[in-house]
Amino acid sequence: MPVRTDTPITFHRQDYQAPSHWIDQIELDIALIPAKTIVVNRMQVKRNPVHKENILFLNGVEQELISIKVNNHAYEHYEQTAEGLKLFDLPEQFELAITSSCCPEKNTSLMGLYVSNGNFFTQCEAEGFRKITYFLDRPDVMSKYKVTLRAIKQQLPVLLSNGNLVKEEDLGNGWHAVTWEDPFYKPCYLFALVAGKLACIERRIQTESGRSKLLQVWVEAKDLDKTKHAMDSLIASIRWDEKRFGLELDLDRFMIVAVSDFNMGAMENKGLNIFNTKFVLAHPETATDIDYANIESVVAHEYFHNWTGNRVTCRDWFQLSLKEGLTVFRDQEFSADQMGSTSGRAVKRIEDVRLLRQIQFPEDAGPMAHPIRPDSYQEINNFYTVTVYEKGAEIIRMQQTLLGQEGFRKGMDLYFARHDGQAVTCDDFVAAMSDANQKDLEQFKRWYSQAGTPRVHVTESYEAGRYRVQLSQTCPPTPGQANKQPFHIPLLYKLIGVADQNEELFELKDREATIEWTGLSQKPILSINRHFSAPIILEFEQSNAELLTLFANDDDAFNRWEAIQKIYVRHILDKKLLDSDTLKALEDLLLDSHIDPAFKELVFTLPAESYLYEQVAVIEPQELHYARRSIRAQLANSLQNHWLHIYQTLNSDAAYSPDPKSMGQRSLKNLALQLLAESAHASSATLLQEQYTQANNMTDRYGALSAMVQFNHPQTDHYLADFHQRFSNDALVIDKWFMLQATRQPMLDGSRPLLDDIQYLRRHPDFQIKNPNRVRSLIHAFCMNNHAGFHMTSGASYSFWAEQVIELDSINPQVAARLARALDRWQQFASPYREKMESALKSVAAHQQLSADVSEIIQKALQKN
Repeated sequence: MPVRTDTPITFHRQDYQAPSHWIDQIELDIALIPAKTIVVNRMQVKRNPVHKENILFLNGVEQELISIKVNNHAYEHYEQTAEGLKLFDLPEQFELAITSSCCPEKNTSLMGLYVSNGNFFTQCEAEGFRKITYFLDRPDVMSKYKVTLRAIKQQLPVLLSNGNLVKEEDLGNGWHAVTWEDPFYKPCYLFALVAGKLACIERRIQTESGRSKLLQVWVEAKDLDKTKHAMDSLIASIRWDEKRFGLELDLDRFMIVAVSDFNMGAMENKGLNIFNTKFVLAHPETATDIDYANIESVVAHEYFHNWTGNRVTCRDWFQLSLKEGLTVFRDQEFSADQMGSTSGRAVKRIEDVRLLRQIQFPEDAGPMAHPIRPDSYQEINNFYTVTVYEKGAEIIRMQQTLLGQEGFRKGMDLYFARHDGQAVTCDDFVAAMSDANQKDLEQFKRWYSQAGTPRVHVTESYEAGRYRVQLSQTCPPTPGQANKQPFHIPLLYKLIGVADQNEELFELKDREATIEWTGLSQKPILSINRHFSAPIILEFEQSNAELLTLFANDDDAFNRWEAIQKIYVRHILDKKLLDSDTLKALEDLLLDSHIDPAFKELVFTLPAESYLYEQVAVIEPQELHYARRSIRAQLANSLQNHWLHIYQTLNSDAAYSPDPKSMGQRSLKNLALQLLAESAHASSATLLQEQYTQANNMTDRYGALSAMVQFNHPQTDHYLADFHQRFSNDALVIDKWFMLQATRQPMLDGSRPLLDDIQYLRRHPDFQIKNPNRVRSLIHAFCMNNHAGFHMTSGASYSFWAEQVIELDSINPQVAARLARALDRWQQFASPYREKMESALKSVAAHQQLSADVSEIIQKALQKN
């Protein structure tokens, strides 16, 4: 990668200007050779009259310029810079032909065109197309693409690109060519090509309008038996989008391709989605229930982008949540509907909120805090964040809450009617929602422009039949935003213990507001922010008795779960064990046969340590870890006999099925097994060995191995070795093997420091620093997900982190930048962690060749509060 010596440029949303030229059509002719791929790019260009200067700047990096022609004549009025080409004195309308070359086999950044396992792939979002050819690499330049791919047929028999297949030809001398044409306008970030030795499964379906469509899932031939679930998920997504939003697949074919070297989860390239193998390949023996669920969700997400992102796209990258927040909301709704029951929807909602609280709330409170529509950035890759995605989805969900599902659909219909084929802004989306429903959403738009998580403080009073609830909202300062205006917050609420009370919606718009009821015979218990109707921190002091009443009686499953989570947090922070009333309530729920196993498993899953960090002013990581661990041990020991009964009841040798009911049963069964291991139950060692050896699916085998690793089973090393040997040829399973060891909790006696294991695994022959999945499974898992193992008073783990960030930055800046965020909350930690984290950050900052990706993260992290 090029050495960066200049100061990174900061881009500001307010500086947006339309492009100097429009490129209506582009024809690419690409000769695929790993060491030197030749790209001939013919563009039909027209000057934008709003620009006075007749200068065209085309982005282009890491490629060799061979020739430039304008209207078939050699062109010399240009200047080449480190970032691209400046062309001068151009006609108002012209054909521009540029020939250039690049070296895909040396492209370790996995952006642009690169080679993985002998096959060619692309990743162009956000700014990868400029590594393939010279172009106006920005999302508001939308063109029609015709692409011819040329290659040696024996080496690259499969040649794929966006759109519809229009021509195949034999070129002689062992070469062949395939031409693809996309009939829809799209920005260059949605361009894709795939070439190599691949095989596919395919299905033909008919859309609701009666049109025939070809669906294909392309993988390496050895993985064909792992593609059925991805195909089933794609078909379910297509059917759901037709039914829920009236949106039909528009191309003749839709293709998914899996690749093991990939920076992201997947990419929604028009008609040719490229996926990380992790989110395509599934077989009961190698994929867990979580893998199956994630594949369904990610396949849906990328397919739904076909309309929310492709047919209507972003004007500029500041509007990223326009497509990502909206599409995450859509895939969440799809997955919830696939659960098939009200309780299943609640389980999905809880899982989404847990992710938001564990990752996005800390981001909102840290140095990288930004609105879902940022005001500025240095490197756009750093803004593919949980704020843009998951918080963005919550902001879409709030609009549905305010408008109702029918009103939201009306807004979506108007959005597509107005903007199909356009590159637009977040304001355009909100305007469609507002206009379709005659609803004033002007104040609501502050969610798009203000960073941070609002806090809503609730106080209540009851006297002589009058019940009053007072609400007030605040939002802490975030970088660049010291003062916040009041948000428009939709709060669903209900009074528990009052007859004939329905769920109501209160729209909190002012800094303070009051809701009042009269004629009540007793003080009710308030259930508020039901279904997590707004992504806020609710400051509401309720007694343990009131929370237990909600836990037992609330008809909103989310707030039932929320009530017990509040009790857990209170006891962990106070370093106290649960009282007898709480244990009895938990026991009653555990034994209630009417409650779904999946919900029970969530109830007995304690708040994540990252979420606990947000509940304290100063973080003492080891203290919080052991306080949390004490509560878990109490749950294991006090309900030990029940866990054994549950395990024996749910343990089954039936054939594996990834349906929601079976998944819920396995999740509770494996939790029971873990807690039996935690309590050192007399039968636990035998049960772990039996489940591991007899399992007919990866969920159960991995569940048993996980419990062995976490709770120090005497034969852990033997079973880890067996697991590695069984699955040595399956990269995704070996990723699990690395991750399981990287997230092992510390030994209670302090023996066997985890960093020693990580350094040993870092040298393991199967560890590949250039493969993002492998890096995430070991280094990211340890530094970002194993809080107790990573945060050592010696600071040795922080030094290890710094070394990995610097090494990765020279290979793949995107992967390095994500790892760099492991220490961005350093100022909230107690001594000596804080000082040692700062020292590690400064050691990275002092490195002379940092990419813009990593530099931006480190600079912002080091800014003092």
